[in-house]
Amino acid sequence: MEVVSSITTKLQGLSTSDHASVVSMNLFVALLCACIVIGHLLEENRWMNESITALLIGVCTGVVILLVSGGKSSHLLVFSEDLFFIYLLPPIIFNAGFQVKKKQFFRNFITIMLFGAIGTLISCCVISLGAIQFFGRMDIGEFDVGDYIAIGAIFAATDSVCTLQILNQDQTPLLYSLVFGEGVVNDATSVVLFNAIQGFDLVNLNPHIGLEFIGNFLYLFVTSTLLGVGTGLVSAYIIKTLYFGRHSTDREVSLMILMAYLSYMLAELFYLSGILTVFFCGIVMSHYTWHNVTESSRVTTKHAFATLSFVSEIFIFLYVGMDALDIEKWSAVSDSPGTIVTVSSVLLALVLLGRAAFVFPLSFLSNLSKKSPNDKIDIKQQIVIWWAGLMRGAVSMALAYNKFTSGGHTHLRGNAILITSTIIVVLFSTVVFGLMTQPLIRFLLPDGKSQSSTAVSSHAGSPKSITVPLLGEGQDSLEDLAQQHLNGGNRLRALLTTPTHTVHYYWRKFDNAFMRPVFGGRGFVPFVPGSPTERTSASITTPFQ
Repeated sequence: MEVVSSITTKLQGLSTSDHASVVSMNLFVALLCACIVIGHLLEENRWMNESITALLIGVCTGVVILLVSGGKSSHLLVFSEDLFFIYLLPPIIFNAGFQVKKKQFFRNFITIMLFGAIGTLISCCVISLGAIQFFGRMDIGEFDVGDYIAIGAIFAATDSVCTLQILNQDQTPLLYSLVFGEGVVNDATSVVLFNAIQGFDLVNLNPHIGLEFIGNFLYLFVTSTLLGVGTGLVSAYIIKTLYFGRHSTDREVSLMILMAYLSYMLAELFYLSGILTVFFCGIVMSHYTWHNVTESSRVTTKHAFATLSFVSEIFIFLYVGMDALDIEKWSAVSDSPGTIVTVSSVLLALVLLGRAAFVFPLSFLSNLSKKSPNDKIDIKQQIVIWWAGLMRGAVSMALAYNKFTSGGHTHLRGNAILITSTIIVVLFSTVVFGLMTQPLIRFLLPDGKSQSSTAVSSHAGSPKSITVPLLGEGQDSLEDLAQQHLNGGNRLRALLTTPTHTVHYYWRKFDNAFMRPVFGGRGFVPFVPGSPTERTSASITTPFQ
């Protein structure tokens, strides 16, 4: 009887726990719906966006939960790095690559890589050195060199999602392309750098370890990119060869979604950067795979990827808002509120300085390689780029939790200080800097609409929208590229004088001659029974029968 009673008690406990989880999920889903509705009502307000709305709703919800629970808790769910990195981040990054205007992205590829990769390293160094100088003198705990470099990587990760909801890619195509591309490469670089730090003993640093660290960083960067490209090409080849649409468009859509997710998980399996992998997988899929499926599958995948990304973004910011009032973290630092303010202020100042340390010098270097004044980044645009990257968001939060918490809980005072300071920086930068971004753009670039002349012309058939093309859909014709190439003289001279047009010219030739015959892409029409293609074929063959 005692055994039965014990089992019954445990089952009742499990039942209560499961019911509590169901209640939490119901409330969280209801809050997500509220974020979407309120975001829709604020659609015309260029000051607000879904990220800021979700953050504020999260903070308000946290206050309510804190009052109802008697000060015991402020959130419905316990943060999990796996939840973020495995389930929420992949759809956001993949959709970024899938929807990107490739022509603008690769036209500014060198500048984007300068800002996203080299700039992130510079920012990380500035923040790390500043943290060593200031935090070493403060009583916030014992940290080694690896911890300080990790702090640099955490706060070097920008939040481009919030800014891109304010920037208009038609009015400011150059700015949108640079901020968007830099944001994705920046996130990938920060995560790769953070992961590379974890595998090295940076306490006893020497030239050999330094070279090994750089080599490991480059290895992760290159192999992650190649894995994403390879997975995207495999998906294109399979769908083009097997014609899934003959029997079921559901299989096409399912295969695209699963292959996209597989690319991310393969990267995690081989300890690579899933962000880089899934981003370039998205670019390749949009260039080849998306054109190999039926028209109904194109519409479905376009909206499916965008919806998954949108919900994941709202989920993250909603949780961050609720976690800002986590009583466990604040109680650990309740005896030193002045320290929290000081640490947060120092981190904000280092973020400002670290971003300025690379935006303006690298913009100067980028302008040296551009002959056309329209392609150069003027000082007003540089200020906007600098400001647009000051916001910190989900990636910074996830890396901070990964480094300074265990299972979502903080036990050491020094770790609690850094977590709470990270929350303050994320909230302040997202809300304050986010709200001021649009007025700043209107003040510095009042004639932003005139920049739309450099935007890609509209063309039907792209994941970005039914009428707005991906980069590459409104590409220059091969005849125009050939003329530009011939005007440049010999190949070496053309490469040096017009590197973008020359590389684009040879890529288009290679793509048309070798890649598209094998992997499909723009211009490929899948043969599906009952489709207009089949009816056209039937009408052609009937008179000869």
